[in-house]
Amino acid sequence: MKRGCRVQLSALLLSIVVVACGRPDESRSDSSGGVNGGTISGGVSSSPTAAAGDPAAPCPRTGRWATCSLEKRLEQSGFVLRKPEGANPRRLGFSVPPVVYNLGRARVEVFIYPDEAALSRDLAQMDTVVAAPRGKTNDWEIPPRFLRSANLAAVFLTRNEQQAERLTLAITAGPPQR
Repeated sequence: MKRGCRVQLSALLLSIVVVACGRPDESRSDSSGGVNGGTISGGVSSSPTAAAGDPAAPCPRTGRWATCSLEKRLEQSGFVLRKPEGANPRRLGFSVPPVVYNLGRARVEVFIYPDEAALSRDLAQMDTVVAAPRGKTNDWEIPPRFLRSANLAAVFLTRNEQQAERLTLAITAGPPQR
């Protein structure tokens, strides 16, 4: 490419960047960019409960896991989530019901507690190697891999080491922060 063409192309790209960056943000509802009456400018509710009822609303960033934040994290990590048909089995030792996903040939059962203290109470009685209360067993198809992060416990059933590492990294990175 000739030097003159490169200079013209560079000038054109620079002009596009300057124009794009200099435009006012039309999505703001006011010029202050602050919070107005419980909503963040742009119309997003600042209340975590408001987002829960609206499937189009973003998942609340409370510092705790929620089903929506887990699903988003797993999808961002390259997993294709499929919920199995039928009822999710109750598991010994867990006081909350699992949310179950099939990830290809693997399966993950996720237990989301209201807070870390509730999870800690259950885990105090658990043998995490077998993902069951001490001295008892749950009916896992293959040896389970136990994960914990904040208010979430997960039991991952896979023989694929690479997939296990990806899931471990996705969950142990922690819940979305405030």
